[in-house]
Amino acid sequence: MAGTGYLQVMTTVPNAKAAESLAETVVGRKLGGCFQIIGPIRSIYRWRGKIERSREYLCLIKTRKNLYPRLEKEIKKLHSYTVPEILAVPIAAGSRAYLRWLKEVTKI
Repeated sequence: MAGTGYLQVMTTVPNAKAAESLAETVVGRKLGGCFQIIGPIRSIYRWRGKIERSREYLCLIKTRKNLYPRLEKEIKKLHSYTVPEILAVPIAAGSRAYLRWLKEVTKI
């Protein structure tokens, strides 16, 4: 199945305020059409040789593939973590109406 040209980008942030601030910037600058905030979640990960545990908020961003470099740069600029999680997953399929809407709201 060919891709749609759209992505779901994931990142985590330390609190709801950071998530909402990032959402306002991303959607406001048309780098993402939809920004969902899930949390709090519990994250367990290895950092600097130790197992860490954190309470975080998961952010899901729907965007166009060609906007990914700009979106990644913006997330890194605004993020408080030294190495923020920024992962992109291709959207293999989606409703035509939703993808049409996503294209419209991310026109830069």
